[in-house]
Amino acid sequence: MAVEATSAGAILFRDTRGHREYLLLKSRPGDWEFPKGGIEGEEELQQTAIREVSEEAGITDFRLIDGFREEYDYVFEAGGKTIHKTVHLFIAESQEASAELSTEHHDHQWRDYEQAVNTITQDGPREVFLDAHRFLDENGY
Repeated sequence: MAVEATSAGAILFRDTRGHREYLLLKSRPGDWEFPKGGIEGEEELQQTAIREVSEEAGITDFRLIDGFREEYDYVFEAGGKTIHKTVHLFIAESQEASAELSTEHHDHQWRDYEQAVNTITQDGPREVFLDAHRFLDENGY
């Protein structure tokens, strides 16, 4: 039987001279993702997403966009246990131009839509990213 785990994070974007760019973080070699992590204590999902963006990307001047939360899940092995993880992603708009990585990641890049789609390595996060991009387009961001 799998152990259940829950994480939350955010698809962070910024406006650079009228063009939207998204922040991607490199964790394992070749694996690019969004800032995310496990819930601590009694945190709500949004609180976890806010904390993780700050901790993993060093960005504190941002706001979550209302009306978007999607999830994906996956299964992996760790410590001899099977873990079923559900990741909830929000959208956040950054007012900061740079990011400062935590020790959990090896690199970061701000990417436009096409670059981001081609850089995200896992299907679950990519599908949520496509929905987030469409949501931002439809809501005038």
